[in-house]
Amino acid sequence: MSRIIQINELLKGELANLIREEIVLNNGLVTVCYVDCSPDLKSAKVGISVLPYNLSGKILAKLKKHSSQFCKTLKKKLNLRCIPRFNWIIDSTERNALELDKIIKKLNDEL
Repeated sequence: MSRIIQINELLKGELANLIREEIVLNNGLVTVCYVDCSPDLKSAKVGISVLPYNLSGKILAKLKKHSSQFCKTLKKKLNLRCIPRFNWIIDSTERNALELDKIIKKLNDEL
């Protein structure tokens, strides 16, 4: 397994823990779907899914607000030369899959 893939997986788990511990979610759920670090480790795309989906904007704002604190915490905790700057992205894969399931079910019901 390449070093970048290992770092991506490590950051994914650590960010999931930090979100669970430090972000107050009122009746919402955030899942870290993926972390994709740049080769120089200066930035990372972090894909999240949010349930219910209508809370996505609020959650994204909270995560952006806490990014620098997450970096400081991870710098102390992990043995990495540098912690990347996080670019938070809403991953709509799950939402799209639900929509497809609804369409397929509707088509099957019509047959």
